[in-house]
Amino acid sequence: MRQPDRIIRMKTVQARTSLSRSTIYRKIAEGTFPAQLRISTNGAGWHESDINRWIANPVGWRPRGEFDFDDF
Repeated sequence: MRQPDRIIRMKTVQARTSLSRSTIYRKIAEGTFPAQLRISTNGAGWHESDINRWIANPVGWRPRGEFDFDDF
């Protein structure tokens, strides 16, 4: 059985990627880093699997399309 994808917060993303907060937001705007998910009114996070995919291939990373089924 597949385990649910964890949501990780900014400090964890910074520690895992070694990127600064401003660099993360710049890369999101450029489309070269996974976008955040709203998890509450004032909270946001990332799917851990998206960050893992980016870490594995930062240059070749692209957002998942509607028909990307890498996890199945």
